[in-house]
Amino acid sequence: MRLLLGPLLRHVGATTATVWVQTSGPAEVEVLGATARTFAVCGHHFALVEVTGLTPGSVTPYEVRVNGEPVWPSPGSGLPPSVIRTRGGAGPVRVVFGSCRHAEPDDRRTAAALGVDAMRAYARRMAGLAPEKWPDALLLLGDQVYADDPSPQTRRWLRSRRDTADASQVEVGDFTEYVRLYRDTWSDPESRWLLSTVPTAMIFDDHDVRDDWNTSEAWRRRLTATHWWRPRIRGALASYWVFQHIGNLGPEELAGERTWAAVRDCHGDAWPILRDMADAADREPDTVRWSYRWEINRVRLVMVDSRAGRVVREGSRAMLDDEEFAWVEDAVSADTAQAEHVLVGTSLPWLLAPAIHDVQSANELACARGGRLAERIRQGVDLEHWAAFRDSFDRLGALLRRVATGPDAPATVNVLSGDVHHNYVARARFHGHHGSPVYQLVSSPVHHTVPWYARAAMRLSWLGPVAGAVRRVVRRFGVDDPALSWERVSGPFFGNGLATAEFDGRGAELVIENTRDAGLATVSRLVLAKR
Repeated sequence: MRLLLGPLLRHVGATTATVWVQTSGPAEVEVLGATARTFAVCGHHFALVEVTGLTPGSVTPYEVRVNGEPVWPSPGSGLPPSVIRTRGGAGPVRVVFGSCRHAEPDDRRTAAALGVDAMRAYARRMAGLAPEKWPDALLLLGDQVYADDPSPQTRRWLRSRRDTADASQVEVGDFTEYVRLYRDTWSDPESRWLLSTVPTAMIFDDHDVRDDWNTSEAWRRRLTATHWWRPRIRGALASYWVFQHIGNLGPEELAGERTWAAVRDCHGDAWPILRDMADAADREPDTVRWSYRWEINRVRLVMVDSRAGRVVREGSRAMLDDEEFAWVEDAVSADTAQAEHVLVGTSLPWLLAPAIHDVQSANELACARGGRLAERIRQGVDLEHWAAFRDSFDRLGALLRRVATGPDAPATVNVLSGDVHHNYVARARFHGHHGSPVYQLVSSPVHHTVPWYARAAMRLSWLGPVAGAVRRVVRRFGVDDPALSWERVSGPFFGNGLATAEFDGRGAELVIENTRDAGLATVSRLVLAKR
């Protein structure tokens, strides 16, 4: 019996941890005395091992056994042992984050265009550090896999599997093909070791499904009318549930997850269960909540689904429906005395360059008035961020302001995002606000390429005169000014990289790193709050 993928260390608490694996067949998987039977989906086999009884603040090396035989760590890897570091320890909390990661291609030309994979570079550096210097969490903020732009080796496999004359057929199309895509992306030795030893939180973005996923009502009508969409969205959401979602959940959330209970107790293939879940999640988003919350010692993370739960009816667009937004508001603001810092993870930035923000808000208004050209522009240049869901943008801003000015305000409030293929930090300024600082922290991409003209446009959009000119135009169009302003305090920086936020008591610092040669180099170091 072989270990095909993993182990992935996912949610970790003070005394608990979950470890995810994929095996070559049905088996019993053991980690630190805890066992789990694999479950099957379309003939593929997975397990989520729930480890309990750990000591708070401890560092425990572990191995994975399948049917009693050790399968991890791999002998001769040259990498340190995988460990579980439980919550409750002393010292600062380090959170590493980024988004947009292509698999390593097997041809030199594509590899050269993509550059050095920042995750692999980070793993190589981390392997030489003591465990107490390792991050407490890795946040992957969307586009963990590129279903609509797979690697050359996956494209060749797709062509061997079916006719790919239709352009959509060189994209990943069903659950089995997603399984191949995840293995292609997560199988290199450095990434496997990193994911095996740093608790990892994930959320999807559009390329995990397809570019511009749920951009608008018109987009959904067009895609759902195709012959290939139904198997595609079923495979996308079912594989996301298996590979990413269940590991995001803590013990209490996992115990209350009805789909998990049905899959875990299923004696046959669980595909019908996950197929029905995916159908319901796509057609009625309120049937599944993909958002979740972690407590990383005294740092609170609330990860927000800004894709699957959208309301896209023109005139009543929302990033989340009312029920899920209310859940987010409660998760962020409840008992803030227990949180020295608050992190809101959302794949799409809340604060963009002001000029781009205003264009997106104006485009939303034009589309609501029935502008066909406006819809083509929206889909053509990705005008689909929080600014293009203006009511949701305002509601999130109001939430962050309440938390930052409340009687038990944390030292910092931070929105962590990716997607836009450059790194920057912006600070929000609320009118009459004298509370804790509120930041937008963006780190993207991990492993992706950005054409020169896109870089030029992004740099231009941050310039003050451009922002002022655009604001004057959109006011005439009927777009109201936001209830806040924001200023760029670092960036933009381009290239593959990761960002690290370090929280030490009430102090906080952000380091942005980009790849250089085969390693990482600091391009920005910023104090977010003094101790």
